[in-house]
Amino acid sequence: MTTRVASKWFFSIIVVLFGHCVCGIVQGGLRGACAKVDITPPLGITLIGSQGKPSDAVMDELYARAMVISDDSNTIAIISADLLYTPMEEIAGPVRLAVNQQLGIPVQNIMVCATHTHSGPEVFTRLKIPREGRLDAALIDQAYLQVLVRKLADSVSIACRNVQDVRLGAAMGRLPEVLYNRRPITSDGRAKTTFTVPPEIAATRKIETTGEGDTRVTLTFPAPQAPLEFGPVDPMVLALRMEDMSGRLVGSIIGFGCHPVCIYPYLSTTVSADYPAFARRVVEQAEGGISLFVLGLAGNTVPLQRGPKACEKMGKALGGEAMKRLQWVTTAGDVTLKAATREITLPVRAGTSSGDSISTEIQVLRLGDTYLLGLPGEVLVEVGLAIKKKAGIENLFIVTLANDAVGYVPHRQAYEQGGYEPESGTHLASGAGEIMIEQALALINEVK
Repeated sequence: MTTRVASKWFFSIIVVLFGHCVCGIVQGGLRGACAKVDITPPLGITLIGSQGKPSDAVMDELYARAMVISDDSNTIAIISADLLYTPMEEIAGPVRLAVNQQLGIPVQNIMVCATHTHSGPEVFTRLKIPREGRLDAALIDQAYLQVLVRKLADSVSIACRNVQDVRLGAAMGRLPEVLYNRRPITSDGRAKTTFTVPPEIAATRKIETTGEGDTRVTLTFPAPQAPLEFGPVDPMVLALRMEDMSGRLVGSIIGFGCHPVCIYPYLSTTVSADYPAFARRVVEQAEGGISLFVLGLAGNTVPLQRGPKACEKMGKALGGEAMKRLQWVTTAGDVTLKAATREITLPVRAGTSSGDSISTEIQVLRLGDTYLLGLPGEVLVEVGLAIKKKAGIENLFIVTLANDAVGYVPHRQAYEQGGYEPESGTHLASGAGEIMIEQALALINEVK
């Protein structure tokens, strides 16, 4: 063995051992911690919804928040960033590599997801969405992007330096009152994309449960408009609790499936984390610790009300529901940790990309009897509900926009109905959603 090879080998071993030491893996114990790092961009940077105009105000700071959990054989890291996306090539991949090199945590055990705020920085070329939605790399603030990647990785490093003995548990709540499916169907079977509704229409909201157990939020429009059939929503609220041995909250994860678009486009040049900021604040101010937000099945669901005041109300309602569930979570210190990833290939429509398919990744994290399924796009509710119904797991939460960004992921029927998501919102071909369902179920079975 040459000196150079020996040195490289020795350094690699030290990195892995150092990582395990820092993250506190000890025989027979569960250890964990959370951390957050400010990633607010400098004023002047272009925002997702600012249409090229420079940002000029900050409503609330953006953060990268990490939760690290270790048992006697595995370490899992979850990073939630106040960004629109975390594409594999530009953000998720480099962040995972940095965490792996610094701490020895396996790449497949690291989830990097976006909260999907539409009031965050424009820092992605969007390689896996339709051509008209892509951005020239020359228009991106590369200096900020490099710092951003380092800060996301740093959030895990900071958490690893503060691990302690913990207990973990999760519960599921519901919050159907604040959202609706924006793809109502007309009498001729076509989708009528409805991004917003006026207050008088929002006031007609009714919450119904179908014979199949789906939750639908229906709205009534005045004559002469024909009645619209509203699709399902996923009202599930994830409330995951990490507490120390005295019962004090160390960290939490709040999960919910609705587009964070209360501030966009009303304050198009204002930096904001949208309603998740208020939800996290409710929990942190009342219970302490650091709270992460993960986005659920939000592909075709939007807030019932928008604007700064509605943003606060919605966030507080979500935080309140999470708080309610967190109070009664049963926690344990002997939780099984498992993780698995799978590369999948999804077909694209002819003429929308340089090839006929794209490759991406799906991921499952098992935290005891709670499963987090990470999917890489804006997954429509119907796709996610199909996975949930077939998986047969009570505590399964689907985290969307995890580890990559591939545009909207519709179900086959959506392509027949038309509308924004299966048309201009994606270049995935019909059948891509069903492939994701099949592959996700197979991956879940690997870690059961």
